[in-house]
Amino acid sequence: MVHPYLPLKALRAFEASARHLSFTRAAAELCVTQAAVSHQVKLLESQLRVLLFTRLPRGLMLTHEGEMLLPVLKDSFDQITHALDRLGESNYREVLNVGAVGTFAVGWLLPRLADFQERYPFIDLRLFTHNNRTDMAAEGLDFAIRFGTGAWHGIAAQPLLPASLSVMCTPEIATRLKAPADVVGETWLRSYRADEWPQWLLAAGLSSNVSVPKSIVFDSSIAMMEAAQQGAGVALAPPSMFSRQLASRALVQPFSASVSLGGYWLTHLQSRVETHAMTCFREWLSIATSA
Repeated sequence: MVHPYLPLKALRAFEASARHLSFTRAAAELCVTQAAVSHQVKLLESQLRVLLFTRLPRGLMLTHEGEMLLPVLKDSFDQITHALDRLGESNYREVLNVGAVGTFAVGWLLPRLADFQERYPFIDLRLFTHNNRTDMAAEGLDFAIRFGTGAWHGIAAQPLLPASLSVMCTPEIATRLKAPADVVGETWLRSYRADEWPQWLLAAGLSSNVSVPKSIVFDSSIAMMEAAQQGAGVALAPPSMFSRQLASRALVQPFSASVSLGGYWLTHLQSRVETHAMTCFREWLSIATSA
């Protein structure tokens, strides 16, 4: 028989671990050690006589029993929190861990964070940047904003913004570019995707079978565009993410030709149960990106 009195600490440890799918992130939220969280979850599993998580090499996955228990506990803790809020005695703040590809973080998200914080002061947003490669389970992320086509295994994806790529460079280099074919005479600044420049050449009405000129490959668009501003060459990037540099003419867009190879997406693990903070962030992003 299951013991009728389950320890609150164990229930809270499970609920936090299930939201983050990480003992480490749950420990940070609860201000205890990772070992303490793991111990409390094992205690709860022992008393319930079921496994609530499948322990993976990199992260956690809820079992069927864990998926049944999480929404009940989450609703219960939410009701307690809301009641305390009404009494004016609660300092509870919900943590939201978001990973974002650097280009989107700097070019779109950062200028709008003040609006998000003003609208949702109870959310502690923790922003982690990445170069479009991330492991949400291992990193304990609630959301990851990434560039692509929206097709990732085991991932739910919501489109945010298109991101057509176009040539950008300094005004000095632009004076040498009389026609799109002239980019072949410049140093190409590019990502690890070798198909971007050939696709842009086709969009500009040129053959994609040109000899690749001298190029520099970057794993970060932020670093690539900093190199472009310093005159290192011509870069392909989404102008919408570099509107400030274009407005100040630190960079210019010499040609109107552009190519779309993907867009920005808000993603989360399909097994992730959406928290109140996640719902707020997702709805805010949806409205802000469609404005």
